[in-house]
Amino acid sequence: MPNESPEDYTTVESIFVRRRNVLMTRSRFPPIYTDYYLHLMQHGLRYPSHLDEILKEMMAMLTLHLVARPWAETIAWTANMRAPRVNIFVTGSSTSEQITGRCFTDNVREPDRNLFYSQTTVPDREPRLSTIEIDEMDPLLWIEEFYRNSEQRPGRAFRLPDETFVLLAAQPDFDEQWLNEVCAADIPRIEQREETKVLETRRFRFHCGCTLSRVLPVLGAWREQPEELFQGEKMITIQCPRCAANYSVTRDMI
Repeated sequence: MPNESPEDYTTVESIFVRRRNVLMTRSRFPPIYTDYYLHLMQHGLRYPSHLDEILKEMMAMLTLHLVARPWAETIAWTANMRAPRVNIFVTGSSTSEQITGRCFTDNVREPDRNLFYSQTTVPDREPRLSTIEIDEMDPLLWIEEFYRNSEQRPGRAFRLPDETFVLLAAQPDFDEQWLNEVCAADIPRIEQREETKVLETRRFRFHCGCTLSRVLPVLGAWREQPEELFQGEKMITIQCPRCAANYSVTRDMI
């Protein structure tokens, strides 16, 4: 957009660590977080602080994961938790360079265990689904478990100061010992200690792209039962399933 500046986006660097055969993706996430909070304010949304933090970190890790994956993929992650009973959902696309997400806290079915779902969609192919069991309430540990079990290669996730996150993803013939021994304190010094090459940069922002016309089809099944839907009200509010944006709907819209 002509009025947007680089500060409106989160810029993600993709850096190859030579000889270790590891891909490092990293970024600072204040631009995405700022737009996320503006979105919450606009739609009168508020999540408990611990869920808010988990959602933000899931958005950060999905963004880094998208940059470590092929361009054409759209990926959605859902954490289905028992306690608190909540679904935390994030989705993003490298093609549109956007990320969004929300928490579902009402009418959530209680699972028998905590589960993490991933769906990867590529044009003209069937979606690829994977499910893993998770224990800790830590999104970065979920992503490392996801890499071990679903990506079938090791991945390490790190929190750094200033809302910076880093993902190290193993490539063929990677240095297993080095990857296992890297700690958060080592991350800022990798480019000084190792031979590295910046492969590319991508720009992401918090954006869903939903509109009333896109959300309305959700109510199609109620077209023949407007009284049951509106229950005497002239207007109801529906939410976008991806970002929880609120839309007012009148009877003549159905």
